Amino acid sequence: MTGATFTSAINDSNLYDALASRFRSRPDVPWLILPDNSTITYSELGESTARVVHALRSLGVRSGDRVAAQVEKSPMAIITYLGVLRAGAVFLPLNSAYRADEVEYFLGDAQPTVAIGRPEDSVWFAQAARSSGVAHVFDLDATGTSGTWVEMLAAAPTDDPGPATTQSNELAALVYTSGTTGRSKGAMISHRNVTSNAVALQQLWGFEEHDVLIHALPTFHVHGLFVALHTAMLTGIPMRFHQAFDPAAVIADFHRSTVFMGVPTMYVRLLSRPELVADVCSNMRLFVSGSAPLLPETFEAFRAKSGHTILERYGMTETGMNTSNPYVGARKGGTVGVPLPGVSVRVAAEGDRPLDVGEIGDVQVKGPNVLQGYWRRPDKNAEEFTPDGWFRTGDVGQFDADGYLELVGRSKDLVISGGYNVYPKEIELLLDEVPGVIESAVIGVAHPDFGEGVTAVLTVRPGADVDTAALTADLKSRLAAYKVPKSIHIVEELPRNAMGKVQKNLLRDRFANLYR
Repeated sequence: MTGATFTSAINDSNLYDALASRFRSRPDVPWLILPDNSTITYSELGESTARVVHALRSLGVRSGDRVAAQVEKSPMAIITYLGVLRAGAVFLPLNSAYRADEVEYFLGDAQPTVAIGRPEDSVWFAQAARSSGVAHVFDLDATGTSGTWVEMLAAAPTDDPGPATTQSNELAALVYTSGTTGRSKGAMISHRNVTSNAVALQQLWGFEEHDVLIHALPTFHVHGLFVALHTAMLTGIPMRFHQAFDPAAVIADFHRSTVFMGVPTMYVRLLSRPELVADVCSNMRLFVSGSAPLLPETFEAFRAKSGHTILERYGMTETGMNTSNPYVGARKGGTVGVPLPGVSVRVAAEGDRPLDVGEIGDVQVKGPNVLQGYWRRPDKNAEEFTPDGWFRTGDVGQFDADGYLELVGRSKDLVISGGYNVYPKEIELLLDEVPGVIESAVIGVAHPDFGEGVTAVLTVRPGADVDTAALTADLKSRLAAYKVPKSIHIVEELPRNAMGKVQKNLLRDRFANLYR
């Protein structure tokens, strides 16, 4: 089979089968290397995912059914994801920071057959699941070694359940993301979407069988769940497992690893460690950054201290990765590189007219990586896709003379804090309900650690006593921690244009030095 034929066959299969076609030939190679240096081999992974398939089938889960998980990162959490794919079901990852109201919305919208939560949240999680019509509810502890889900799997057989019946155009995952208006919407990610992206990145970034990836990213987010996991498994290499990012622990793994993927916040924290020096990084071949813009000063400081130039790339929940700086060739700070093989990217003016080099406009994408659409939201599909089939990313950018894409802003006012997407409208809706508040505007302001700090600006009624500290405490009980504003400010009025629209760019200018 030629390389082209092999790649085509990979892209046209169930994602798990595509990954397994590579790692089955390496059964004794470690899949995960745990912090105590114990390992889970690829052979053991196969047996564990077989248990998941048998367990799901015994519960009546069929191809296309959703399986939701709001659990901490653990080997079993990742095994569950891969087992869901192997079963032909659709995985629904939920950020572990989500609160009861948020989870109830996701479960009600996606209508999963199975939902797995954490033991400490069992009361409200089960209640949210029941009110959403979920048939089977389990829990899984932070280590992934106990809970009713582990008990369910322990009773399941390990024999080969047979290939999944799903096709490449069927759903692999339903990942929720938001716009600046309205509630979250589910991005329908097919097997072909993620497989084509994994193949492109694995080849583009030069993965080989001697590589070892440090996996310190969360697994409810596409960066850790798709980009890092899939590229490593498609090569059949070990991953050094970190449940959470600890800069000292990650640096300690550099001498026995070759690749690290992180978000800008992680690189800022690595730079704060005195032990980060070139000698410590001598075994590493690649550092990748994404999920948020990398500040030029971080890019240059890391090169100076480590001797490595960070490779920055650009992607999003709906598309996976779109562009990347080259593995071999110039990596330009402040840019996100060139389009991936098989992916088309254009910068367009109003009316979707393509622009020339150096002209700033809306970034649009087309390719096998682009989502099939939004779950049960035909209205959003009509908005987010152009008549000729390009996906509107909501980002604003320009191409330089060498074909590198530079992102200059976001047309949708998305805030990216610590690598996580924060959608202002969701927070504004809560703030506007507060007695005494007339109106709110939530913006992202440059932050030295998080990239952008979520910041709220309010106008209040005359004589109203709005306690910003109490308001922050209330928001912490209702929102994931990364969405809670790092500061709340009361102003006399919000700046508006002639049409009455709040000018958030002026607010960003006003508070630009807030966190410096």
